[in-house]
Amino acid sequence: MSAPRKTTSELVRRSLARRYRAEKRFRAIGLAAIITSLACLATLFITISSNGYPAFFQTRIQLRVFFAPDLFDAANLSRADYESLVKRSLRNSFPDVSGRNTKRLLYRLVSSGAAYQLRELVVNNPGLIGTTQEVWVPASDEVDMFMKGYVDRTTPESDRLIKDIQLTWIDRLNTDKRLKKVFNTTFFTAGDSRDPELSGIRGAAVGSFYLLLITLLLSFPIGVAAAIYLEEFAGRNRWTDIIEVNINNLAAIPSIVFGLLGLAVFLNFFGMPRSSPLVGGLVMTMMTLPTIIIASRIALQSVPPSIREAALGVGASRMQTVIHHVLPLALPGMLTGTIIGMARALGESAPLLMIGMVAFIADIPGSITDPATALPVQIYLWADSPERAFMERTSAAIMVLLAFLILMNGAAVFLRNRFERRW
Repeated sequence: MSAPRKTTSELVRRSLARRYRAEKRFRAIGLAAIITSLACLATLFITISSNGYPAFFQTRIQLRVFFAPDLFDAANLSRADYESLVKRSLRNSFPDVSGRNTKRLLYRLVSSGAAYQLRELVVNNPGLIGTTQEVWVPASDEVDMFMKGYVDRTTPESDRLIKDIQLTWIDRLNTDKRLKKVFNTTFFTAGDSRDPELSGIRGAAVGSFYLLLITLLLSFPIGVAAAIYLEEFAGRNRWTDIIEVNINNLAAIPSIVFGLLGLAVFLNFFGMPRSSPLVGGLVMTMMTLPTIIIASRIALQSVPPSIREAALGVGASRMQTVIHHVLPLALPGMLTGTIIGMARALGESAPLLMIGMVAFIADIPGSITDPATALPVQIYLWADSPERAFMERTSAAIMVLLAFLILMNGAAVFLRNRFERRW
């Protein structure tokens, strides 16, 4: 006897149940993927923040400095032996220290930047000569790392940079309240340095500013003009098709290729200054142009044809229609694409390595032709340094770079939401 035949409604119900189960599985997989990606992103931010926030604080040591008049030449105060002032102050603070090697360990408590700080004080105020002043000077990176908990005093002496006798001096300074951690303004006001405690991001930030300024001044008008011509005036033929394909292909080319092009054309052929923001801006202009052109064309396409037809119908010329009616409506989308392109240029390092902006630059660039570096390159240089103190400065510079990128992307979202017209 054959089994009873299932009705159509039963088959439909079973099929629907199976579809609903598959949909729930798909939604669960999608939700798990989102949670996993957010967890990875949170782990990244937490790791960078935990490694980088100590760089915003710097250990300082209070020295009692006697500005002995015999060390100074009134005609040239900047050439005095300020390093001897620091050493003399340390010896006076620890009079029981004797022996050449022991004194050398004592001098290593203070950064080499202490002498430059004393020189700046005397040059700005010559009246300090002959007086005794309490001056807070930067500690060395070894002392700074110890104060931040990166050095374990229970580790055998042979396995750490700070020796036992230096720990005794640090404890005495702590007891006398002559050791403290303050906000690290040097990180934001100084250029690069071989000493971690004296290094900062100002030189890289100024170099990035000049680079982005040149990129914006060149890429935005050229990209918008190219998009307007291709979308509003150019005819549809084989040549415009070739141009459009090439623009789309250029947007997908690896950034290092643009660096090679800049090296061959701007440096070797035109002889422009190496490691300068001028060349970096030109290279970044070539890299961001395809992105701006594509975004601008999409913004122009989003303007309804009725706007053009109405303007032409009342007697406006083609140029007047584009300038006075189409362009204002498409401008928010163009600005959004431009900001996204600028954010990409800010985070790029590979093209800059090819044009020499990887060089060690200690001075703050004063113009677009001065040697400079950029924030991503500065991060690359610090990450390659062996000192532990540079590791936290690497993470801190990444935090600053991410803050700029978030601000730029936030500005793009704001402009889109603020000025976008919905049809």
